Amino acid sequence: MSRSGSDWYGEIFEVRLGAPGHGGFCVARHEGRVLFVRHGLPGELVRAQVTEDRGGSFCRAEAIEVLEASPDRIPATCPVSGPGGAGCCDFAFATPAAQRALKASVVAEQLRRLAGWEPEITVESIGPAAEFGGWRSRVRLAVDAQGRAGVHAFRSTDVIADLRCPQPMPGAMDGIADRKWTPGAELVVAVDGDGTRHLIELAPAEVDFAGGRGGRDRRGQYGGSGRAGGTGRNGGSARGGSSGHADARAGNGGRRGGDRRSTAARRAAAHSERPERIVEGDGRAVQYVGGRRWELSATGFWQPHYGAAQRYSDVVAEWSDAAPGALAWDLYCGVGVFAARLGDQVGAGGEVHGVEFARSAVADGKASLRDMRQVELRAERVERWITEQPTLAPDVVVLDPPRAGAGKDVINALTERAPRRIVHIGCDPASFARDLGLYQSAGYTPSTLRVFDAFPSTHHVECIALLER
Repeated sequence: MSRSGSDWYGEIFEVRLGAPGHGGFCVARHEGRVLFVRHGLPGELVRAQVTEDRGGSFCRAEAIEVLEASPDRIPATCPVSGPGGAGCCDFAFATPAAQRALKASVVAEQLRRLAGWEPEITVESIGPAAEFGGWRSRVRLAVDAQGRAGVHAFRSTDVIADLRCPQPMPGAMDGIADRKWTPGAELVVAVDGDGTRHLIELAPAEVDFAGGRGGRDRRGQYGGSGRAGGTGRNGGSARGGSSGHADARAGNGGRRGGDRRSTAARRAAAHSERPERIVEGDGRAVQYVGGRRWELSATGFWQPHYGAAQRYSDVVAEWSDAAPGALAWDLYCGVGVFAARLGDQVGAGGEVHGVEFARSAVADGKASLRDMRQVELRAERVERWITEQPTLAPDVVVLDPPRAGAGKDVINALTERAPRRIVHIGCDPASFARDLGLYQSAGYTPSTLRVFDAFPSTHHVECIALLER
């Protein structure tokens, strides 16, 4: 008999795991209900303990014992992320090849279901030498009530004071566990392109459960106000955490999944402007892409994988195919990494317009691109900026929107301008696929796709598509 109306929190079931789902789990079924089971691989027989049950058609669980193991299973490379642990390394127990196959399966399913597109998918490694760790150049840590730095437990505000995850680059975590920090604060660690480590403590966030936002003004201790980190893809627009340690997971998991209003309030507070205290470095991270030097706030966003910005920039340069004198747009441009590559292509006689909501990113980008008169960066909302533009069609448009995707308003406004080609980038397969479906409804066809394993041992990927009319 189905127990779909029952509360299964804490119960343990023996289940056979099926296909991977978007979010780092495999799908299983028990007595008519779906279980999203973490820490398992397709085909494995496991004992799964329910960790969250909201009472609907599905619940969340963790594989606490593997009865029949997949041949792709290896000893876990991350001691922090197993059952009851952090959300950093979803697939630390699978071979790199198996991880990429799981991600390819998830991307294929999202594209098929949401965009009606079934391309052949190969998930490419960015840095084979870092497949088991040492790839993350930027990390955001929480500080518990005892002043210990750590990571958030999966879907929880609880802090695990254990910094042994292999994701960070060598030396990034040195000495952090040996110190006491301000309880409730967060630490941003950034290893820049010169190998310099910047370590910054962000003041504790004040959570406004009514309004959902707040920032503690403690200028005497922290020395000034700064952005909270977790911002755009190449140094700009606000996004959710991309994986594990960088993701301040705001909702407590458990029997009913936590209070959604308190979750939203904590998430808003985490990304509000908060005073900063520079502990190491000077707070200005230097980065290099395409032979050009950028300098930006260490608490602003740069691609976490040390090789990702260069790899994506190379793809954009290859696909954009902008002729000298052409008009190009770089939407959600951050500090202008892609705008610079477009500027090289269009030359002094062309125009590149970059649009980014984060004013600090635009200021950093303008300083880094001051020699490129053909490139203009603006701090404005993308959807508003597009509607204000003349009807002249841009030759190429590059978009790298937040995790939630560009969405209907932006894509409708963009396709009305009828650019010749569009390069669309997304770090979430579901929102990426939804956006591609919107382009197709407007008459664009996705012609090429590349998917990168930019976050090894996690379920995250980066997708780039070329669309043409």
